Order: sequence, then structure tokens, then C-alpha cells
Amino acid sequence: MSDKDYTYAVARIRALEVSLFSASVLEQLLACADYESAVSFLLEHGWGDPQLENDGETILKTEREKTWKTIREMVSDMTPFDVLSYQNLFHNLKAAIKGVCTDGVDPGLFYEGCSISPEEMVRIVKEKEFESLPEFMRQAAAEAYETLLHGRDGQLCDVILDRAALEAVRDAGEKSKTGIIKDYARSLLVISNIKMAVRCCRTRKTLDFMKRAMVECEELNVEKLMKAALQGEGAIRDYLNEAGFKEAADALFESSSAFECWCDNRLIETIRPQKYNPFSVGPLIAYILARENEIKTVRIILTGKQNGFPESAIRERMREMYV
Repeated sequence: MSDKDYTYAVARIRALEVSLFSASVLEQLLACADYESAVSFLLEHGWGDPQLENDGETILKTEREKTWKTIREMVSDMTPFDVLSYQNLFHNLKAAIKGVCTDGVDPGLFYEGCSISPEEMVRIVKEKEFESLPEFMRQAAAEAYETLLHGRDGQLCDVILDRAALEAVRDAGEKSKTGIIKDYARSLLVISNIKMAVRCCRTRKTLDFMKRAMVECEELNVEKLMKAALQGEGAIRDYLNEAGFKEAADALFESSSAFECWCDNRLIETIRPQKYNPFSVGPLIAYILARENEIKTVRIILTGKQNGFPESAIRERMREMYV
């Protein structure tokens, strides 16, 4: 589709953006007395499906399905959106491999709406038909399968597939002519590498492990980041300050929750300029990412309510909104 072909779709997205939860609406949800009243609040605001038995998880799943259904109704070519599903697609591959190798596939672990259905993914793994997968998945799928089947190393299986997912996103960003896809890919690589460095630091992983887990990107010197992770979180913060990521360093110093929030908020800042873009696929991609962020934040609130967390503990985990 050309940019002008998106004119109607962007106009419809602009109308839908009005119904995205603002920070003030989330404060109202947070103020609900308990989990049940929070679920009722969501239903009153049009979330979920009145024909379903609506618990929190069902509501969130329904909202995600609504988002993709809306996009499919407006756009004939879904190819520009493929990159947004790569991580879910690799997650499903991971779930299929673990299920097949342990003889216990759990349907609840799979994401719907990917280019390969959960059932087909399980069949491919069972029959070791990895050539049926997209080219960017084949080698990692075979390696991860053999690693888990013969080595029983679940962590290495995860690392192989998570790295392949990031490489697929990076490559898609480099090949794309669409600015927001390039920006999305760059931001995701930065966030993922910093998260991995912090995780490896806290679990005392070796340099060799980090080299298998982390992916080269333009914005970060991954080698310096890995060496910093070997020295401790203080060294990671020093490197982040040096590399121009002071906010990430400050958030990491503050708390794990603050750091997780920074990671998601950076992605929202990446897509926010699309609010002022009248044409192109950009606003549609931004809307999908904004909805994912909204759903994640609502899940944080519901989980907090369900577990009886105080409002202050939930609020510090809440993400910045697109609107």
C-alpha cells in the first residue's frame, strides 16, 4: 500500500485513539476498591466481550484480539506489521519445543494471532519440519530443539530463541523503508540488551553466556556493556551514562520497577511522534504498540488488586500512556 492508501485507516485510528486510557482514567482504575470492582470498571468502559465470562485475563485477551481485528479490517497487506509479532512467534516456538521435549504442551502458553497457529507450530516441532518455518527461524529452531532434547538445557534453549527473535527484529528494521519500524527495532534492541546485561550481572553469568545472549546494535557498544555487567550494576550505570542513557541509569539506581518502567516508556516515546503523522502506516503501528502498552499497564493494576498490593506499589509499576 502507498502512503495515500492509508489515509482512511489513519483517520479511523485517530478516532480510536480517543478511547485509549489516559493517565487520569488509569488513576480511576487504580482507585477501585478491589479486583472485582476493577474488572467492573473495565467492562463499563467497553472492555471485554459481554457474551463471555469476563475475568481479568479474558478481558485483556479480548482487547488484544480487538486491536488486531481492527487493523485487519482496515489494511489489505499485513506485511508491514509482521515485525511486531516476531517476539510472540518465537515465544510460541519456544513453548512448542518445551512442550514437545517434555511431553506436555500447554495451549495456554501460546499467543494467538501469529502467522503460524499454535497447533501448526506444535506439529512442525513434533515432526522436526523446521524448513516449514520462515527462514529467519529455521536454524535457531533446530538448534534450540536439539539443545533441549539432548542437553536438557532450558536456559540455553531460551537464549538461542530470544537472540534469534531480536536478530529478526533488527534485520527487519534495517531492511524497512518505514521510519517507525526502524525506530521500533532500534529501541527494542537497546532495551533488550540493557535488560540482559542487568539480568546477567545479577545472576553472575559469564562473558561467553552474554555473547550468546546479546545482539549488536548501533546505539550501544555491546562489548563495553558486557564488560560492565561483569563488574557490577554500578559499572553498568556508569556505561549507560557515558553512552547517553542517563534516564536508564537513574531508573536502574532507583529500583527494578523503575527500570522496567523506563524500558517500556522509552518505546512509547519512540512512537509518540506518529500522533502527528497524517499518512503512512506509522500511526497504525504506533496504535498497536500503544494498545499493547495500555493492556500491559491494566494487567499490572489488576494483578496488584488481585494480590492486595498497596496503591503506591502498583503506581510505581505503571507505564507512561501514549495519549
